[in-house]
Amino acid sequence: MNGLLLTDGYKTGHHQQYPVGTEEVYSNWTPRSNKYAPKGCDKVVSFGQQYVIQWLHDYFNDNFFSKPKELVCREIQEELSLYLGGSYDVSHYEELHDLQYLPIKVKSLPEGVEVPIRVPMLTVVNTKKEFYWVTNFLETILSTMLWQTMTSASIAILYKRIFKKWALITDSENVSFIDFQGHDFSMRGMGGLGSALSSGMGHASVFLGSDTLPVISGLRKYYNASGFIVGSVNATEHSVMCAGTKEDEIGTFQSLMNTYPKGILSVVSDTWNLWKVLTEYLPKLKDEVISRDGKLVIRPDSGDPVDIICGEMAQIGGQLPNEKGVIELLWDIFGGTINKEGFKVLDPHIGAIYGDSITTERAEQICQRLHDKGFATTNVVLGIGSFTYQFNTRDTFGFAMKATSVVVQGERREIFKDPITDDGIKKSAKGLIRVDFVDGEYKMVDQVSEVEENDGELQVIYQNGEFLNQIKLEQIRDRINKCV
Repeated sequence: MNGLLLTDGYKTGHHQQYPVGTEEVYSNWTPRSNKYAPKGCDKVVSFGQQYVIQWLHDYFNDNFFSKPKELVCREIQEELSLYLGGSYDVSHYEELHDLQYLPIKVKSLPEGVEVPIRVPMLTVVNTKKEFYWVTNFLETILSTMLWQTMTSASIAILYKRIFKKWALITDSENVSFIDFQGHDFSMRGMGGLGSALSSGMGHASVFLGSDTLPVISGLRKYYNASGFIVGSVNATEHSVMCAGTKEDEIGTFQSLMNTYPKGILSVVSDTWNLWKVLTEYLPKLKDEVISRDGKLVIRPDSGDPVDIICGEMAQIGGQLPNEKGVIELLWDIFGGTINKEGFKVLDPHIGAIYGDSITTERAEQICQRLHDKGFATTNVVLGIGSFTYQFNTRDTFGFAMKATSVVVQGERREIFKDPITDDGIKKSAKGLIRVDFVDGEYKMVDQVSEVEENDGELQVIYQNGEFLNQIKLEQIRDRINKCV
């Protein structure tokens, strides 16, 4: 697709609508509200800028600059003439093609840090006077791609804080387990590959467990990641269990353990009767499980996750399987150890994972209930799916890219929006912007001079087709872990 189509339709006329003599348009990308964000998301994780700008750079190179000017400009001229009616003038696009790069300067806050609401995370400004229109021409595609990486990373860090809080209480010697305790199962429910990649990389900036395989190549390409990036385990699905037949489900378990004599093996266990698996099959398989060189992970996949994992009885003492829940039933069969905090840790040959409809509220409830029953919260892995990562929009954190300064005929004008009919969320900053780091917090200062704008925490990451201040995944993860 022609790179010039990566925008909203109304952008195609804005080059004619700015005041005569406009030379510069300066815009910023800012989270304006957490009104629709999950409870506890009071800040936004800075993540995805390098990926998005690299993607944009590559796309324009492959789908505009490297194509014959006559071809790409004739195509856009024909399409926009039909779209808008009349004969569309593409001379400004032809001039851009002659330049052979995007004439913009992009500044960004460091990736991997948390940023308060209403603090700009990115600024964009044109670097050549005749291309003043390019800044906000790119607003649409930048907005399309930036919000999801940041939103998913911000929600992921909320899960990790929950896991860390309870791990420190119930199993402090195993806190490193939380890197894998939140596992990304969202890909199948995301709005296409681009959405799965953006969200999946956001999750992977926080956690090390993921079944969204595209993030591996994405993080290698855009964040120079090396070695181990994310991991998972051998795992079954319902079709595997069904193929083995309901009558011989125990035989399917045995066959799977023979197929994978080592390592972690996750087996979906509620294809028919979870409680039968836990009270009949696993006791018969106990010796095989214990003698195996690895961990068998039981995966329920239906019902109320809190009750299934923790049992319907708030305390130990229930007699029925549903009253005990998965973790207590596994303890009854396989036992384990009591750690120094006094909480029960399952035998290392057995474990559990639940990967369906785990919200942050349910993650908190599961950890609380396990704690109340005397079990370490590290006994279970929780899958985070599309219910968490896809049920978001740009409005989850009120993201917007707005112009706050222009230069017209050599004179700088501080501009802003503040709709009288709005509740204040849409009120923008004014003029040039600097972001300072004061007492451990990022703070926005607007209406600064051109000299002052050069200082602060916003650093140039892209200018006139060149990348600067590149960052690696490992650095981002280090910063995020310091925030948890």
